[in-house]
Amino acid sequence: MGNKISEADLIINQDGTIYHLNLLPEDLAQTVITVGDPDRVSEVSKHFDSIELKKGKREFLTHTGYFDKKRITVISTGIGTDNIDIVFNELDALVNIDFNKREVKKELTSLDIIRIGTSGSIQPDIPMGTILASSFGLGLDALMQYYIHELSGDEHSILDAFKSHFSHIKGITPYLTAADNTLLNTIGSDMAHGITVTAPGFYAPQGRQVRARNAVPDFINLLNNFQHSNYRITNLEMETAGIYALAKTLGHKALSVNAILASRVNFEFSKNPAAVVDKAIKMVLEKIIKQK
Repeated sequence: MGNKISEADLIINQDGTIYHLNLLPEDLAQTVITVGDPDRVSEVSKHFDSIELKKGKREFLTHTGYFDKKRITVISTGIGTDNIDIVFNELDALVNIDFNKREVKKELTSLDIIRIGTSGSIQPDIPMGTILASSFGLGLDALMQYYIHELSGDEHSILDAFKSHFSHIKGITPYLTAADNTLLNTIGSDMAHGITVTAPGFYAPQGRQVRARNAVPDFINLLNNFQHSNYRITNLEMETAGIYALAKTLGHKALSVNAILASRVNFEFSKNPAAVVDKAIKMVLEKIIKQK
């Protein structure tokens, strides 16, 4: 017998669904696409051959269906790694916890999770319209301070180099996780690659200034001047690092695919962002069905 998980730690609704996502275990496919914007769920599922399930609660909208005989779930997370904490723990619970016994299953399931999100480039040679796969997620938020998170491979050296690069900035405790290598080399093939920085906000935490003064001046230049071996920071957004770190912690495979809508160095934003996002969606779906 395993240790029972309390009703306060894992909340299950009266209809047997997980608390926030409002899903039953059978509602979830092995392959999951996450998007930030709930409106983008239908932009993905409109390409499906059939849709068997539509559910929603709060900002968490889910469609499960088939694309060329491949069962896929697409779910909206909302913005930020605080929501990633909810979504990824509940996705994991749906496949790895017996809801009736409230115990972790003896045999664990590893999901393939692909984020399709929007992002801004901080390198002049990565133009708007680029579809970029994140080789690493570098988090500037606080999420992983609350989890035991082990580093491996190049993660150690890159993170140490970044900490040294930012040593004069107080209050930043970064974390770093690599993409799943299999997904990076299949779903992410033929895409630009780079380190994606995940910020805890959209304005000053990403170097934007409107009225409130920024505490970290020249933030974008600090990021795009970072170089370690052949690695550099390519783009900024708000979920990737949390996705990579929690996926690794929970034993799932994850890849973040970024539709580059802004050039932060040229101070430009895409005139047709929907077309760029749709390009990313089609690329991901076609590559999913080509996987062995």
